Amino acid sequence: MYLKLLLRSLLLYILFAFLAAAGLSAPPYVCAEQVRSVHYVEAEGAVSPVMAEYLLRSMHSASEQGAEALVIQLDTPGGLDLSMRKIVKEMLASEIPVIVYVAPAGSRAASAGVFITYAANVAAMAPGTNIGSAHPVAMGGAEMDETMAKKVENDAAAYLMGIATKRGRNAEWAEKAVRESVNITAEEAVKLKVVDLVADSRAELLEKLDGRRVVLPSGERGLETKGAEVFEVEMDLRLRLLDAITNPNVAYILMMVGLLGIYFELSNPGAIFPGVVGAISLVLAFYSFQTLSINYAGLLLIGLAIVFFIVELSVVSYGLLTIAGLVSLVLGSLMLFDTPDQFVKLSFWVVLPTVLFMSALILGTGYFALRIYRKRPVSGIEGFVGEEGTVVEKIGEGSVGKVFVDGEYWNAESAEEIAKDERVRVVEVKGLKLHVEKA
Repeated sequence: MYLKLLLRSLLLYILFAFLAAAGLSAPPYVCAEQVRSVHYVEAEGAVSPVMAEYLLRSMHSASEQGAEALVIQLDTPGGLDLSMRKIVKEMLASEIPVIVYVAPAGSRAASAGVFITYAANVAAMAPGTNIGSAHPVAMGGAEMDETMAKKVENDAAAYLMGIATKRGRNAEWAEKAVRESVNITAEEAVKLKVVDLVADSRAELLEKLDGRRVVLPSGERGLETKGAEVFEVEMDLRLRLLDAITNPNVAYILMMVGLLGIYFELSNPGAIFPGVVGAISLVLAFYSFQTLSINYAGLLLIGLAIVFFIVELSVVSYGLLTIAGLVSLVLGSLMLFDTPDQFVKLSFWVVLPTVLFMSALILGTGYFALRIYRKRPVSGIEGFVGEEGTVVEKIGEGSVGKVFVDGEYWNAESAEEIAKDERVRVVEVKGLKLHVEKA
């Protein structure tokens, strides 16, 4: 009863904490005075629903605060088409200038990042960065047929060319980026009018932006960024949490914790805690999978492994189902993120200890369960079999005597004569009478 109350209290606390983080968190910044300011955000990693929400909220907040401009420092290998389109749509309709800055050195604006860079009022890159490779690919390890692949490619090319025309950028190169996956450096991007300028640092960027004319839905205006105060906008706790779980390694661990929780709940019905933790972990893992290139064959193999482990509890397979489960678990883990994109690669040093830990836990649980099953009873009538005691009243051949066993006096009989004070062992229990033999 106390355990159930504790679990309910814990779940209510988690629920209230999540609601507080979702709706009652403080704004990411406070502008006490109406000063000329530039809001600065860093968007790094895959383009996902989390990044989309972060950038959309940043644009809305910058507009409400009357910022001179919003600078998005971008470094992305690509991501979800739907999230990218949300960001682009908001950028094209924004009433404040949005500047995309591909930085620092070594960063890239690939795939969905090309669309976001093209949609900016001003696009800039740092030396040592690159942009391109915007060819659309299918998620989930699926292969599109030729007709569907052509449709998706044509749609992406037309979309990027439309953005290029609106922003006055190189539409011919935009088409090549989609159809041929071309890629260029920052210096080449300026020459080809893919981006507007190259800047070594944030300070140089703001200096070069000063005086530039940009076109907004409300009309043309000039930028006054020189000497402007920079407000760095960071993710709140909720978005940081959601962003963390979209990491493929974290998503994989969450899925394994979820499957373990469900396994122990099914093998020990009524335990509650493993089932609750498992269900929450699985929901979070599946939220992550929507932003990752999941190979569904790998996911099915991992699910099949858990099925094998559960069936092993009720079917005598002499360990064959457990071995099959381990093989499925290893193969599924290795296949789960089968993609050339490094940002969705699963680390081998995460897979190895996770698989070993799960295997050891499941096999260890099965081993101890088997030991308990084979152990002789220690309570009830069956628990007396094998116990030793002392004769307190002579047992004649075919007659009943008395013995002292396990702190109690019992009537006892034996197939042979046993004298008083001799040691005996219980062979069988018949009602309230023990059948004994000499120990």
